[in-house]
Amino acid sequence: MTALPPPALQLIDGKLVGASDGASYPIWNPADGTEIGVAPDGTAADLDAAIVAARRAFDESEWSTNRELRVRCLRQLHAALVENADAFKALTTAEVGMPGFMMGAAGFDVPVDGLRWVTDLAESYEFTSDLGVASPMGIASRRTVRREPVGVVGAITPWNVPTQINLAKIGPALAAGCTVVLKPAPDTPWVAAELGRLVAEHTDIPAGVFNVVTPRSNEVAALLSTDPRVDMVSFTGSTAVGKAIMAAAAPTLKKVFLELGGKSAAIALDDADVGAVAGATAFAACIHAGQGCAITTRLIVPRDRYDEAVEVAAATMESIGAKDPADPGAICGPVISPVQRDRVAAYFDVALAEGGRFATGGQVIDQPGNWVAPTVVAGLDNSSRLAQEEIFGPVLVVIPHDGDDDAVRIANDSAYGLSGSVDSASLERARAVAARIRTGTLAVNGGVWFSPDAPFGGYKQSGIGREMGVAGFEEYLETKTIAEPA
Repeated sequence: MTALPPPALQLIDGKLVGASDGASYPIWNPADGTEIGVAPDGTAADLDAAIVAARRAFDESEWSTNRELRVRCLRQLHAALVENADAFKALTTAEVGMPGFMMGAAGFDVPVDGLRWVTDLAESYEFTSDLGVASPMGIASRRTVRREPVGVVGAITPWNVPTQINLAKIGPALAAGCTVVLKPAPDTPWVAAELGRLVAEHTDIPAGVFNVVTPRSNEVAALLSTDPRVDMVSFTGSTAVGKAIMAAAAPTLKKVFLELGGKSAAIALDDADVGAVAGATAFAACIHAGQGCAITTRLIVPRDRYDEAVEVAAATMESIGAKDPADPGAICGPVISPVQRDRVAAYFDVALAEGGRFATGGQVIDQPGNWVAPTVVAGLDNSSRLAQEEIFGPVLVVIPHDGDDDAVRIANDSAYGLSGSVDSASLERARAVAARIRTGTLAVNGGVWFSPDAPFGGYKQSGIGREMGVAGFEEYLETKTIAEPA
């Protein structure tokens, strides 16, 4: 078994440190409930020191202006991640409960490749463009547009896919010339702390450019949203918390990026292979115990194929089961915490109260750790809470539709608009339906949109802005127009 990395420490102003008052909190393995380490319980003083360091590094160092330095340092970080991949992956399985098969995708390999991609982008990006000469108000002027880093970024990240989301924020922010204070979720502080250790020990990133603080207190974390020294908050997490961050940031009018919840729909049109779509959607709903904002958790199928879809989805989930994430065959591991397990279980009660039935699952699994049985819910319509609210567990709701227009109506009848899929025997027909779905990402006939060069984000209450791709890089840039006499 691969050894775990060194103990978690905060990175503040170039130094690996514990909490200023010496406090710490346990890190739990969600698969068996055992304590695997401790994290510094960062204080308000620690966060203040990190903001001071990030502000100074942005205002006084060459980081924001020296593209060559940034590219070199980020390539060092990429190399360090590749060199330490085995330990990082083992840590992710132990701390996050993420099955090993995901490490080749969103768990590790894709976000690490994304760091390489955004570094290459920063090296070639045209930060200055010439608008040419014009004569507004009769004055001949040469206009130049400059793209410049936003400044100090407070990055607040969740527990579900932490390395992917951490790197999707700090990669483009640092590449753009910003400085960063990263505040990870208290359920998964160690993988973020390990990023800090690699920066401190394996790169030439100057002190203060990148900081990691690991407070357990929401009150301490909230200071990133209100502090006037922070120019931007980049947050991924629940819609409720995103709204609170946006409100807290309003008095200082800081820039806010929000990647929030989802309740994405997988649509099978009446000419699709409904069984194949049902099986694939059930598989997707099991991945990492359904703890993904873009997972399709509503399966919308033709009414006359409804029973078939429910049966196939249930059989698929039963064949997958819930397994130890260290098992090479695991698809569905544990949920992150007892709190999340109990939250998912409460939705099982709601399903029954609303008249639904369980084609499979519908219960927690009585064993050490935080386990929920993969579940297919039938007999509910799209007005159900299970169809409207993000559960973040391995729970799939199957809903009938009565044609293309009805399928579009159901898919769009949601506060969210993050992802989805459309399947049809006719690519033209699938494209036509996809064009009407109000989401930020969409898979047509099995296409895959998740890639470092593809922007990711949502419509409506799924967020503001885009992560990854050129659009994700440009979230961390301001635009300045300069005019000179021609």
